Amino acid sequence: MTGTAARRWAELQSGRGVPPEILAQAPADPWVHNPVDFAAPVVPADTPSRDAALALLGEGGTLIDVGCGGGDATFAVADRVRHATGVDRQRDMLERYATDAAARGVAVRTVLGGWPDVAPEAGTADVVVCHHVLHNVVDLPPFLRALTAAARRGVVVEMLTRHPMAWLDPLWVRFHDLHRPPSATDDDAVAVLRELGVTPEVRHWERERTPPHDPAWVTRRLCLPTDREPEVAAALAQVPPRSRSAATLIWRT
Repeated sequence: MTGTAARRWAELQSGRGVPPEILAQAPADPWVHNPVDFAAPVVPADTPSRDAALALLGEGGTLIDVGCGGGDATFAVADRVRHATGVDRQRDMLERYATDAAARGVAVRTVLGGWPDVAPEAGTADVVVCHHVLHNVVDLPPFLRALTAAARRGVVVEMLTRHPMAWLDPLWVRFHDLHRPPSATDDDAVAVLRELGVTPEVRHWERERTPPHDPAWVTRRLCLPTDREPEVAAALAQVPPRSRSAATLIWRT
């Protein structure tokens, strides 16, 4: 049975979808990410998420990185990882992950597909990490259960405290007259975990400020044609800066 917190999460996440009539007119897929934007830094950022994963890995262990992207979470703890499995929906992300892993001397394999559908193929590992994926999930309990089941020692989830695209809400109103519900938060995710019998440790922190996405990226995200870029650029100047508030959720298994 789905609990109150899980239903709230699903309702808020569903309300952040793009209506079919807007998506049908989009000149390009607004959901595809460029692997270049997800390249892991040479020197990993010192974050609570990295600290938690290192603590769980101890002297060494295996890792599953759910929604691995370019491998930021994996490579941040590479010196403790004997073998890693990267899971992602985009094939080109996994190609970047594997290429960079080889260059860094990290033993990895990749699994293409969405979690938890591919959880059986991913198998189990000592530690499971999942960075900036929860805000893309509507049905959260199966996702979280699969993270827990895959981890022999523990799970580290990193997320922004609000939906990463909530900062664009004023532009959805301006260009599409689309009013979205409030974003689900890290508190909502914690409430779902508690319904599942998990009480995570929560660490709040501020991410390093990153440059704003350029007008071309925002135009595509808003499902607008490229000739609207000048309008989008002008509108972006009026949008408040994106929040850098992040949360790391940690639980042992």
